[in-house]
Amino acid sequence: MRRTSFEDMNCSLAQCLEVVGEWWTLLIVRDAIFGITRFDDFRARLGIARNVLTQRLEHLVAQGIMTKKPYQSNPVRYDYRLTPKGRSLWLVVTAMRQWGDEWAAPDGPPVETLHVTCGHTARIEPMCSECGERVHGRELRAVHGPGAKDDQLIPAAALPKPPR
Repeated sequence: MRRTSFEDMNCSLAQCLEVVGEWWTLLIVRDAIFGITRFDDFRARLGIARNVLTQRLEHLVAQGIMTKKPYQSNPVRYDYRLTPKGRSLWLVVTAMRQWGDEWAAPDGPPVETLHVTCGHTARIEPMCSECGERVHGRELRAVHGPGAKDDQLIPAAALPKPPR
């Protein structure tokens, strides 16, 4: 089944989903973050069909998320490594993993992250880049940014109320 393209939607979330919204894609990125680089290793860990893995890796390379470099010539085999653009998806993967830990892992998290600097298990928490305080969703309001082209992007109810 072919999904709808978000290519023409002026929304950063939609554009992100256009690149990584297919369910195998973020699992491949997750494994690449863990250090997996070879086709057969991705395939063995994920249990994914060869043709699907080939398509997803080609898509990630085309989108600049991964690079493809030969490590063997006969037959040609490749290492797939995250680019800086791909490595920046760690925050997306971490947020989704933490959500899964809280809401879909009744026996506890299958993987925990260790903060190497202090040696403790860590959760990534959103912080305000200006004041450094922890941010909760209820404390945020959507406003039009410099790339806004459509007044429909943010529902009127979500916009800050003008002062009276």
